[in-house]
Amino acid sequence: MKTFGKTIKIYLIDGDPNGRMSCELSNWSGKAYKLPRKLIKESANRPDLDNTGVYILFGRTDNIEEKDLAYIGEAEGIRNRLEDHLAKKDFWNEAITFISKDNNLNKAHVKYLESRLYEIAKDTDRYNLINSNSPTKSSISESDQSEMEEFIENIKLLVNSLGFKIFEPLRKISINKEEEEKNTFYIKAARGANATGQSTSDGFVVFKDSIIADSITNSFPQNWEKLRNSLIKNKIIEQNVFTKDYLFSSPSSAAAIVMGRNANGLTEWKTEDGRILKSIESNN
Repeated sequence: MKTFGKTIKIYLIDGDPNGRMSCELSNWSGKAYKLPRKLIKESANRPDLDNTGVYILFGRTDNIEEKDLAYIGEAEGIRNRLEDHLAKKDFWNEAITFISKDNNLNKAHVKYLESRLYEIAKDTDRYNLINSNSPTKSSISESDQSEMEEFIENIKLLVNSLGFKIFEPLRKISINKEEEEKNTFYIKAARGANATGQSTSDGFVVFKDSIIADSITNSFPQNWEKLRNSLIKNKIIEQNVFTKDYLFSSPSSAAAIVMGRNANGLTEWKTEDGRILKSIESNN
């Protein structure tokens, strides 16, 4: 399928890249606002924030071993709801809101959007969602559902462009078999290591069901041993097997955990026909 370029218009409301901003996408009736928590009250003069819409609250965790936090919600008056969250939820420091510029989103629409966005974020599993319950999906007509699914695709695009990959899958599955094989790498090594993974723009993803070495070498770096133990403690690895796809910061960290020793991921990860990751990246 052919893809086309997109134009995103970002307006710095306060003239500050760390302040409030509005975001619009070419040929789309939707509009996004990225709002720091400390500037929610200053947004009372933005009348379209009184529209019906959906929003995402983002926060960080103090534990570096845990994922960052997010909350997905909907409201018939976005600004009032965010002001309410100032008093009731202290985990978040930024919000991204989505409204319709022509104010044609109704309660059923945003309940549908809230539920679907929650489903997608839960599936990608990049953030800890702190919603107390899974949002209920409203029943809307087939035509409205089609429009909302298109709205969601634009939400995903804008949220990702703003630096939050809450809806971005850890790995992408290509419908082109040749392309998929080119982007899939393997390690088969000593002590039972047998893993599959993919290089991405975020790092390196080791796939679910990959097997790590059943022991580590005496020279295994302490930082990798700590990470290995954390993955086992959090049940991302059970009985030496990955229970889910997991994103590492680099091919080398992924290779080290899989092999139980210090490793250069650029040369350890290989395609099925034996080409190393380094050669693939340099197109040699």
